[in-house]
Amino acid sequence: MIKAIISAVTGYVPEEVLSNQDLERIMDTSNEWITTRTGIKERRIMPSDKAVTYIGTRIVQDLLKKSNTNPEEIDMVICATCSGDFIMPDSANSICYQSGLTEAFGFDLNAACSGFLFALHTASQFIRSGTYQKVIVIGAEKMSAYMNYEDRTTSILFGDGGGGVILEASTDSIYGIVDAVLKGDGSGYRYLNIRGGGSLHPLTEESFAAKEHYLYQDGKRIFKRAIRGMYEAIDEVMKRNQLENDDVDWIVPHQANDRILSSVAEHLNYPYEKVMNNIAKFGNTSAGTIPLCLWEYEDQLKKGDGLMLTAFGGGFTWGALFLRWAY
Repeated sequence: MIKAIISAVTGYVPEEVLSNQDLERIMDTSNEWITTRTGIKERRIMPSDKAVTYIGTRIVQDLLKKSNTNPEEIDMVICATCSGDFIMPDSANSICYQSGLTEAFGFDLNAACSGFLFALHTASQFIRSGTYQKVIVIGAEKMSAYMNYEDRTTSILFGDGGGGVILEASTDSIYGIVDAVLKGDGSGYRYLNIRGGGSLHPLTEESFAAKEHYLYQDGKRIFKRAIRGMYEAIDEVMKRNQLENDDVDWIVPHQANDRILSSVAEHLNYPYEKVMNNIAKFGNTSAGTIPLCLWEYEDQLKKGDGLMLTAFGGGFTWGALFLRWAY
């Protein structure tokens, strides 16, 4: 039986730091207010002349270097993003070109903050079917492009950056992606969206004046749904695979809010020190948060560790995925 294993991971964040103290100078907020409610202390911001393709290209280049992989060995690239360089063409295609992946094709996958989870499961199916041998999965965002820095309820949360993995075929039954539960509820579009710029609401003078090009979020409503969605998805994966808490060495959650992360752990009766957390440094990078966690915690991972990935995003989209670390 062919399984998909992660054989390399990396991350990229831009150099510019936007701290809570910086935000204090441009809006009615404070470091204490932001930290207490979100756990975020700073986030990274991309320069205006660079976007998701640049992030993704840096990720691919580093993955190839770390794993000693030739560009021609990569069959496909899936880029999870909701902030691609353009409406069209997709960023993945540009990433392939700029990275010299001459034998690969690519496409973007937009499931908002759940994007990396959805893309990882999608890539694993191509590998399990025997269609492809090596696939790069990227989660990358330039969320700062959609922030209204007059709105302290939303703009304090998001930052730029991302990460990625090489997923490859293996016949070792112990390691790799085991199972996933992915969910969606389209009614959630009302509570988390970017209305302007799509075919339904093209950017016009009127939509621009109405600030429809900025991200809108009903934080209170999403807070409760995110907690329930993530812990219920994890619980379903665990029951389906006869897993106990001791079988899960790490929970790797989407970094939306520190209080959400602690609440998910509490509902599962899971030790919080085994929940990956880098939200203080990077904030919410949407589809980029899970691979950024894997990158930062890579040195702490052991071959055979059980990792439970989980996310909740706009749409609504959510789910959980269990894997055994392969190196």
